[in-house]
Amino acid sequence: MNNRVLGKGSWISIGAPIVTEIVAKFGFDWLLFDMEHGGINESNLLANMHAAKNSGVKIIVRIGEYSASLIAHVLDVGVDGIMVPHVESVSEAERIVKAMNFPPNGFRGLSTSTRCFTYGLDASQKPENMSQPLFLAQIESYEGVCNAESIASVEGVDMLFVGPRDLSFELSMRHNLPTIEFDDALKRVALAARRSGKQAGILIRDSAKIVQLENYGYTALALGSDMGALKAGLKNIVKNL
Repeated sequence: MNNRVLGKGSWISIGAPIVTEIVAKFGFDWLLFDMEHGGINESNLLANMHAAKNSGVKIIVRIGEYSASLIAHVLDVGVDGIMVPHVESVSEAERIVKAMNFPPNGFRGLSTSTRCFTYGLDASQKPENMSQPLFLAQIESYEGVCNAESIASVEGVDMLFVGPRDLSFELSMRHNLPTIEFDDALKRVALAARRSGKQAGILIRDSAKIVQLENYGYTALALGSDMGALKAGLKNIVKNL
């Protein structure tokens, strides 16, 4: 698989390294560490990365909002990419890309003593030789859908990733305002990504929808979450008692 292409993944919400280690054993191509709504935070991020390190899985971190300092800190720890929620415009996407990259392509501060540079122990590692981190721009609003094609065209955006719960809720709440049907929004985002040669991704809670979403053009599929799997397993145990 292309190093910049993501396939099947899953959501890490609990933040317990043992749980992350177990999930990482199931052959996912990537894991999303959720710092927006989940139990992952700056203090336990590295421990969870250590838990997944022997699986070869890519680590993507979703931060809660745009913060240049947080973006730099997360990337310094050595994650493979970041997801930013509620991206709605070209200017927002460009600002995030610049925060992710060192000069001349951005304004990220440089310290070669960080983990992504092996703490400065490998003199051969130079900023200009570092691979550009992945950027997943999350589309979760009417404005984001309307601007999906222009957002996808921004150099440095690797994927348009739909947040299905936020997007469906926001679209349903646009009383007396222009809106779009949720299913049409999904198709529009996937088409926008494809036209720019980028991936479209989405979180799936119902496996029966996988084929439909793949037909729309979604190639990066997050299949549930650690918390969802735990709840489903416990419900099944209790049901069978």
